[in-house]
Amino acid sequence: MDIKTRRRKQQKLMVKMVERKVRSRAQQLYETRGQADGHALQDWVQAESEVLGNSILAPLYHRMKTEDQDPETAADSTADSACETTA
Repeated sequence: MDIKTRRRKQQKLMVKMVERKVRSRAQQLYETRGQADGHALQDWVQAESEVLGNSILAPLYHRMKTEDQDPETAADSTADSACETTA
């Protein structure tokens, strides 16, 4: 395995780690609000903001998310992930 492939795999693992933290925080927000539906995207965006706020992984996370998705599906995917969090 070459260095470029190894680095890409490591970056994907770091992004998955950040996503788990965001998902966990979004779930906490959902539960704190009394598990009221209809705020999944708001919870996801707030959780993402909190988790990435002071993280050195924020630029990598945003870059990898942008590279992995085309612009049309990026917003849909974020909303879908947020809905999965609160489902």
